[in-house]
Amino acid sequence: MAPTLEFPLNVGQIDDVQELKKSRKTKIPNRFVRDMNERPMLATIPLPSPGSLPIIDLKKLMKGSKEEFHYEILKLSTSCEEWGFFQVINHGIDVDLLDKIEEVAMEFFMLPIEEKQKYPMAPGTVQGYGQAFVFSEHQKLDWCNMFALGLLPHFIRNPKLWPTNPPSFSDTVEAYSLEIRKLCKDLLKYIELSLGLNGNVFEDMFGECVQAIRMNYYPACPRPDLVLGLSPHSDGSALTVLQQGKSSTVGLQILKDNVWVPIQPVKNALVINIGDTIEVLTNGKYKSCEHRAVTHKERDRLSIVTFYAPSYEIEIGPLQEMVDENNPSKYRTYNHGEYSRHYVTNKLQGKKTLDFAKISPKK
Repeated sequence: MAPTLEFPLNVGQIDDVQELKKSRKTKIPNRFVRDMNERPMLATIPLPSPGSLPIIDLKKLMKGSKEEFHYEILKLSTSCEEWGFFQVINHGIDVDLLDKIEEVAMEFFMLPIEEKQKYPMAPGTVQGYGQAFVFSEHQKLDWCNMFALGLLPHFIRNPKLWPTNPPSFSDTVEAYSLEIRKLCKDLLKYIELSLGLNGNVFEDMFGECVQAIRMNYYPACPRPDLVLGLSPHSDGSALTVLQQGKSSTVGLQILKDNVWVPIQPVKNALVINIGDTIEVLTNGKYKSCEHRAVTHKERDRLSIVTFYAPSYEIEIGPLQEMVDENNPSKYRTYNHGEYSRHYVTNKLQGKKTLDFAKISPKK
């Protein structure tokens, strides 16, 4: 949730996908139809078991035996290095709160469109209701409605975008976000240990962390083979926390070994992914992973995403411990606010935004 664009954009007509679904039209508007090389090819992707993506038991890290602790740290290291993703169980967040955040999110998305449009996501911004990362009238659109809010620091909040309906929305978001913030702080400490770092390196460096929440609603689509729910991208955050929702519908896919792998939801687990910031800090040892969302022909899907990142004032670059003669710096040092602005002012294109930080190899 970085500073927004200061100039008008010509993005053309952006249809609301929930309204398109209500119209029961079988023909998908051309702006949503992906080029052949971008289509999800749903029928060709095998569905792996839930165990395919590593599962980290936070309880074993916090209260387990010495053997359990070392095993989970090793598993965490492997997850961050080989996948850039993992699911976390026994995270300590009350299941009732997980249910409640989904409930208020669904209530919001089920409001009449006139009510939701009171909180518009203006072109070039990333807060409010609508679609983010749209910069051109020729750009393909995602089959998704988003509602996003900046949370912390308080100066990034836009009070006009916080809905009063449903009545419990704001209180639920505040309670949920506080618990997710605690989880992120704990996970960063264990990620430090998995790297062999001592002390609260990330917490001391990050300052007052930036936190934002985005709710994604993916209506059923009559032609899921032609559209994407969310374009391929990596996240600009340090950590991202995804709550996949109760639906058994598989929507999240991550790119591993040049294959799109569907991620089966695990009950009450949260999906964590490494953002670009951690990739830079670890000099590429832990890499952010390209991921996307697909749609379903018959079932809607909800997801809730939290982004956790350093203060905008912080200078980011590879940690000294991650650089040596055999592993020179792959990334330059830069201001995180500048990178955040660069991220939100470019359309989602895989890991292209990370080029901002990369050091070009000498010829």
